[in-house]
Amino acid sequence: MPFPIEEWYYEVPIVTRSYVTAVFLTTLACQLELVSPFHLYFDWSLIWKGGQWWRLVTSFLYFGSFSLDFLFHLFFLVRYSRMLEEGSFRGRTADFVWFLGFGMSASILLTPLIPSSLAIPFLSAPLTFMLVYVWSRRNSSVRMNFLGVFNFNAPYLPWVLMGFTVLLNSHWPVGDLVGLLVGHVYYFLEDVYPGIPHTAEWRPLRAP
Repeated sequence: MPFPIEEWYYEVPIVTRSYVTAVFLTTLACQLELVSPFHLYFDWSLIWKGGQWWRLVTSFLYFGSFSLDFLFHLFFLVRYSRMLEEGSFRGRTADFVWFLGFGMSASILLTPLIPSSLAIPFLSAPLTFMLVYVWSRRNSSVRMNFLGVFNFNAPYLPWVLMGFTVLLNSHWPVGDLVGLLVGHVYYFLEDVYPGIPHTAEWRPLRAP
């Protein structure tokens, strides 16, 4: 008889399950010192000049060492990736993979434009925030509660989370802002633009 955690694991859709598993295994490898985070983070000069192309992928697989902050990010990753894959992307696995690929590519292109003093070493947080943003816009009527303090509609969720981060850390979360921008671009091109008159339902981000 399978354990509850095993049942839950196999209930998670395949794309979300694969990504979360990769994140967990990468974090475990770093925790056991089999791999160093210094070999995983995003650095354009090391990628372009040093030929360390794996960083284009590994920078999305690490949230930091096992900690409360890691669990917090993993919770949001599993929750909103799963709800998107089971919701608006149900039966459209290729579109969901394409969606994640767009988020990763856009984050990679935007990150070099950020000043070095605000550099984001790992791009997992922007990708997760993109998932949160797109889900919140596609579920605008959902009522949410934050820490049992106040209620709000789902589209305000990204702003509530950023405000909470600012209160805790006293600075704007650059990674979240990148994820918000990427998520908004995707949402506009996939959900808003096809509905504009004379666009003939053209969806530029549809999977090939």
